[in-house]
Amino acid sequence: MGPRLVVGGAVAAVVATTIAFSGTAFAAPIETETYCRPTDPGLAELSGLTSIDGVLYAIGDSGADDRVAVLGADCAVARWIDVPVDPYDVEDLTSYDGSLWLADIGDNQMRRETVALTRMDPDSGSGELYRLTYPDGAHDAETILIEPGGRPVIVTKALSGVSGVYVPAGDESVADLTSPGPTPMRKVGNLAFTATDTVGGPPFVVGSILATGGAVSADGAVAGVRTYTDAYLFRPSDGDIASALVDPTASRAVVPLPDQPQGEALVFADDGSLLIASEAGFGPAEATLPPILRIPDAVALDMSTPERAAVEPVSPTVVPEQPAQTPTATDSEWTFRAAVAAGVVLIAGAVGFSVRRSMRSR
Repeated sequence: MGPRLVVGGAVAAVVATTIAFSGTAFAAPIETETYCRPTDPGLAELSGLTSIDGVLYAIGDSGADDRVAVLGADCAVARWIDVPVDPYDVEDLTSYDGSLWLADIGDNQMRRETVALTRMDPDSGSGELYRLTYPDGAHDAETILIEPGGRPVIVTKALSGVSGVYVPAGDESVADLTSPGPTPMRKVGNLAFTATDTVGGPPFVVGSILATGGAVSADGAVAGVRTYTDAYLFRPSDGDIASALVDPTASRAVVPLPDQPQGEALVFADDGSLLIASEAGFGPAEATLPPILRIPDAVALDMSTPERAAVEPVSPTVVPEQPAQTPTATDSEWTFRAAVAAGVVLIAGAVGFSVRRSMRSR
């Protein structure tokens, strides 16, 4: 979960500049089905989803990340599993080889010397911590993907819209990481998002350029990275997800998602559908929690070209696509985006903002 900002009009003006500079619409939001609706208040901060043998597991982020929920078919919490290591800020959840992997990679103030992955047995709750270090300073991140070969991929969350993509420096599988570490990482490249006009996400941020979660299909053939508003689906070659994310010529589908208050979670179900979920966001505390939505047969969406979002709606009604820019950025655009992001931070500091989150240290 990103900072909850109380900002003035100056910040809104900077954000509007970003939209005006690179805004483009890919298509109307894809039609979804309601998979189920969480009701347990412990899922109000739902930030990560994964599936093992058809069972859904969910976790909240900082302040609600000390236990994992095992969900029934109706989204009711069948049981809670305590996290084996005191977390700092878990922002995503995935699974590999029968184990849960918690991505303790959140760092809003970008001051952590290490981030971490926590392996967790879904039955006993036992597990261990694996610390990681970036090669270029601290980053905030909310996205973890594990390749079919076991290599973890972290995608940062950057106000500029240019996310860094990182893997272990020695390309280690999660099975080969040292506990507690740290294991150094290396940067593979950048995944640059193009702002869209898809509605959704918290106010005062350009939600369409902020990476908030990741997932890999059961067979490893499709990888997904979502923003608050859209899902980017990739079909990596030979299981190399990291390279597909940073390759501007790689095939992808950009899927506009339904309006969610603070969408941060996604997971591929065993049948190839994509489930997406959201935090309660800025709504009233007593409000009904957002439903978990389902995009049927998401792995079959057309990813034949990076230039267009080839999205076919679920219903018989065909939604015409609009011309779209390739979701990459030139060096000059990266510089512009970075300047805009710096302006947001500086202006926010000048007018004052409040960050409501747990600040536990490791």
